[in-house]
Amino acid sequence: VHLVESGGGLVQPGGSLRLSCAASGLIFSTYMMRWFRQAPGKDRERVASIGSSGTATYYADSVKGRFTISRANAENTVYLQMDSLKQEDTAEYYCNARRGGFNSWGQGTQVTVSS
Repeated sequence: VHLVESGGGLVQPGGSLRLSCAASGLIFSTYMMRWFRQAPGKDRERVASIGSSGTATYYADSVKGRFTISRANAENTVYLQMDSLKQEDTAEYYCNARRGGFNSWGQGTQVTVSS
């Protein structure tokens, strides 16, 4: 299983970014996909997740109403649209594929929110 995140970068507070995670080596449509983030000195936290069919979603309270997770099963890709970004959203963002007890992680993409 190979997950590759992209779309991170530097953005001003209030701005937007769209992260992508391209998956290969798995039957993508059978996996729950999740986005996590880890800021320096903090634990990794789950930001959002989406079920295999795309109908069930979860958001951390800290991002609810600002972030949107979606997936395109035909393209083996999961997205994280991030709007109204805040400085506290600064972190390394990781894509995760989960099915049963199996987990696979991407290498991460850095998001920095700063003026």
